[in-house]
Amino acid sequence: KNYFTLHLWQMPKSYALCLMKFFLKIAGIFILLVSCEKQKEDKILDFQTPFEVSKGEETATYKEVIDFYIRLAKEFPDINVQNVGETDNGYPLHMVTYNPDGDFNFQKISKNKIFILINNGIHPGESDGIDATMLLYRDLVTKKIMPPKNTVLVTIPVYNVAGALNRNTTTRVNQNGPKSYGFRGNAQNYDLNRDFIKTDTKNSRTFAAIYHLVKPDIFIENHVSNGADYQYTLTHLLTQHNKLGGELGTYLNEELMPKLETALLDSRWDISPYVNVYNTSPENGFSQFMDSPRYSSGYTTLWNTLGMMVETHMLKPYAQRVEGTYQLMTKVIGIAETDIQKIKSLRKETSKYFMELDNYPLHWTLDSTKVTPINFKGFEVELLPSEITGFPRLKYDRTRPYTKEIPYYNSFVSSHSVKVPAAYIIGKGWSRVIDLLELNQITVETLTKDTTILVESYKIDSYKTVTSAFEGHYPHFNTAVKASLKKVKFSQGDYIVSTSQPGIRYLLETLEPEGTDSFFNWNFFDAILQRKEHISPYVFEDIALEILNSSPRIKETFLFKKATDKEFSASWEAQLNWLYEKSDYSEPSYLQYPIYRVLKDSLPVTE
Repeated sequence: KNYFTLHLWQMPKSYALCLMKFFLKIAGIFILLVSCEKQKEDKILDFQTPFEVSKGEETATYKEVIDFYIRLAKEFPDINVQNVGETDNGYPLHMVTYNPDGDFNFQKISKNKIFILINNGIHPGESDGIDATMLLYRDLVTKKIMPPKNTVLVTIPVYNVAGALNRNTTTRVNQNGPKSYGFRGNAQNYDLNRDFIKTDTKNSRTFAAIYHLVKPDIFIENHVSNGADYQYTLTHLLTQHNKLGGELGTYLNEELMPKLETALLDSRWDISPYVNVYNTSPENGFSQFMDSPRYSSGYTTLWNTLGMMVETHMLKPYAQRVEGTYQLMTKVIGIAETDIQKIKSLRKETSKYFMELDNYPLHWTLDSTKVTPINFKGFEVELLPSEITGFPRLKYDRTRPYTKEIPYYNSFVSSHSVKVPAAYIIGKGWSRVIDLLELNQITVETLTKDTTILVESYKIDSYKTVTSAFEGHYPHFNTAVKASLKKVKFSQGDYIVSTSQPGIRYLLETLEPEGTDSFFNWNFFDAILQRKEHISPYVFEDIALEILNSSPRIKETFLFKKATDKEFSASWEAQLNWLYEKSDYSEPSYLQYPIYRVLKDSLPVTE
């Protein structure tokens, strides 16, 4: 100090003044930086969340969540809050957008941006994402973390509003915090993560509106899970990559997933694929979960969106789970910023690929020949006699952690495919189907006059039905059809739906009755499974005899069936019904699938 003072006074006056001004500027910049940092900290304190105030023990209530985002939007031009549509309990569904450019018109936002849609609170007892996303938005606008340049974030802050309002402390019996939380069922007691195809709820209708408005490149849905005990707080459930298809599926499995795992590991966060086991030890290995279109990530796959569910482990402390969810979302944003052009290009190519496809895979089976070994961090398991039931019970020993290489199966192959038609024709009486197609931005046209067209027709050949109610339905499964070509007369006003459009996968998954989550399997067409006319046996006996005597082919088949089928030969009713079905008297609508296919390689025959 003395040296500096001595030399300063010995300098020429002009030099000394310049040097003093320089140091004053440096001091001013330092004071400004300190002041800015203080303002940033003050802003963060102004927008502390209930999760932070409770030191990680509480989750925000529905009202606190919405009020928080509204306050953010008033303070920061980067945030916009919109009411988009209804939910089943009358409350609106909110959409909160973060865009550093301050533009919230999705028709005008630059197409050079990458869009991430985050869905929270579909199961409100699994509230980790609700709190983590509040922190994420706050930290972005206050610059606590580096804001992205090319990423637009959209969140549904609480999807299951009624479930969030049904707050309790008991229904998540296995879960380690928070102190209170919402309930899984919505206002009609639906599990909303089974409703993306059947669309029984207003929530799912509004979700479709949000999804098709945003058209996200990446979809994240935040959950909590516990099929087993293990060391990880975080697991990821990416949409099944073979089903996603093409180079986009390869990118998801071979680039995005490893990048996400590495980025988290660099921040000291281990992550595992979703541990798809129940009441058994993971050390024996497990397979990837197949997310069919009823689930959110299966639904978003139909438009070639990269989808993932974040599954935190419910036995870990709540604060730890929220922090893990936060970290994962920041890493996904980082990958989106880096890979924006690749993701957009692959999505475009994949959309084109499916519109040019000749055969579409409807069913998938696990390929057990392909194994992806993973170093899994679990806990040793013991089978002990239960003091309650006396039967063996599973017990994890947390004092004995292990890291073991276990088999992980995440490859699937198509087990059944269908030839892609040029179009579907749907009678105007099936208005619910048309309503859902239009909700999902499927282009639908109508016939301008009565027309006879050569089509492929399906008869329902066989199906099975669950014996217990499932999400308001008794769904069918193992459905099989018999196809035939025939000319059918359609009426003016009937609907024709081309498959040459971006929603082709949605059309095939819902309109092909053999599809896992087809409208048929969700009971939309159960009226065709019941006869509307019946026979009186004492009358039909004489008619049946005439049928046998006039048709040697039918008679031969009938006699052979009687001789070889004991159950058939023991039932007069079954025999008469069989002859009725083979006759011209059988009603044509019975088991007739009411949606027809115009094949690509057959010219329409019109009259």
